[in-house]
Amino acid sequence: MTRPLGLGIVGVGDILGQYLETFALTDEVEVRFLAGRDVTRAAERAAEHGVPGHGTYDELLADPTVDLVVNLTVPQAHHAITRAALVSGRHVWSEKPLAVDLAEGRELLDLADEHGVRLGCAPDTFLGPAMQTALGLLADGRIGTPRSAHARFQYCGPDYWHPNPSFFFAPGGGPLLDMGPYYLTALVQALGPITRVTALTDRAHETRTVATGPHAGETIAVEVPTHVLALCTFAGGAIADLSISFDTALFAAEIEVSGTAGTLRLPDPNRFDGDTTFFPLSIEQTSETVPPGATGGSGRGSGIVDMARAIHTAQPHRTDARLAFHVLDVMLATTTSAETGRPVDIASRCAPAALLPEGWAVGV
Repeated sequence: MTRPLGLGIVGVGDILGQYLETFALTDEVEVRFLAGRDVTRAAERAAEHGVPGHGTYDELLADPTVDLVVNLTVPQAHHAITRAALVSGRHVWSEKPLAVDLAEGRELLDLADEHGVRLGCAPDTFLGPAMQTALGLLADGRIGTPRSAHARFQYCGPDYWHPNPSFFFAPGGGPLLDMGPYYLTALVQALGPITRVTALTDRAHETRTVATGPHAGETIAVEVPTHVLALCTFAGGAIADLSISFDTALFAAEIEVSGTAGTLRLPDPNRFDGDTTFFPLSIEQTSETVPPGATGGSGRGSGIVDMARAIHTAQPHRTDARLAFHVLDVMLATTTSAETGRPVDIASRCAPAALLPEGWAVGV
């Protein structure tokens, strides 16, 4: 067996635990360093999980045992953290979005190529058994030729539950950049790259009040749209409508793809589990529920395990940052379309990732 890929993680917030749970399932990667702005918290988390190194980000980059940097910082810091790791000659896997500016996203792609390292980006939820099952049904022609899709995510917003939610409402935040990557990535995997977007946005409140945690009662200025509607056109001719919102009292997380022979209701693209439902093109409205198969990762960080295997076998990794860059391009074009009142053409292109081979799982 090849030696484990050494991981250095920067960002020790709540999501860290989900990644560490996945890494504990395999001996193909090994967490060797935890870094954070709060070095005391980094030390505590390292002791809690038996990670040998902890400290500042500069100290992480100075650790020769770190092969791949996992960037779990807030979106506004993604570019700077990823850039420093790439320049140091490390592979990088970043939480979504890749960056909050298109030029910065392009720079990261170029730096990865220049330094001969891998660059991957969340979401990796499409590598879960649920979405892999759904994408397999699409690839097998279960609904005929896909022609349209509907995707919607909505709820009241992170100010109701997050202990420090201000970054969600600052430039680089908002529901589109926060939740859009899950839905747009799933749509691109199902229908191919997006070529044009037309959009409208709204902002229901000028301020928000933090509901819980150490900042409870504090007022946040809302600087970004909190309700987004977009119509997307795909390279193959399909169309999709997308709605992403922090402004609604009712929760919804849904995505459907319709074709010439039926419709698939896909699982929640923010999760690794869930059923797919097939509706044949019929007036009777019968349906068939298809549970997830055994192929796929079970938690966040599965994309990093796929990267590690790809590095060792010199094969492409499935969370290629070119996919994330295309999604970023679409999201920023959505904002531009809403601001100008005009459709915006998307210049970037990407190929949907290959389906996982049968039986692929973390730890196998």
